[in-house]
Amino acid sequence: MYAVITTGGKQYKVSEGETLNVELLGAAEGTDVTFTPILLVAGDTVLSSKSALSASKVTARVIGSDKGPKIVGFMYKSKARAQRRWGHRQKYTTVQVTSITA
Repeated sequence: MYAVITTGGKQYKVSEGETLNVELLGAAEGTDVTFTPILLVAGDTVLSSKSALSASKVTARVIGSDKGPKIVGFMYKSKARAQRRWGHRQKYTTVQVTSITA
């Protein structure tokens, strides 16, 4: 059985026991978070309508937080002595899927 969930503007295909990094949730470590699936597949059964998925949920436990790679940007305009340098490092929440209920 697997499900497709949406969080942070992205979609993830998850199954029970899987660990993944999602956009920062703001939940404390060790707490449980629930996601509403947008697709649920169990063997030959596929649930995709909102009425069928309203009772189903995906539960995950927050394991910790993580940081993505450092991204460095640089802007330069020739003959104008204009330059700008910036950096960004995305923060992620690491979750482990504990259960998928249909």
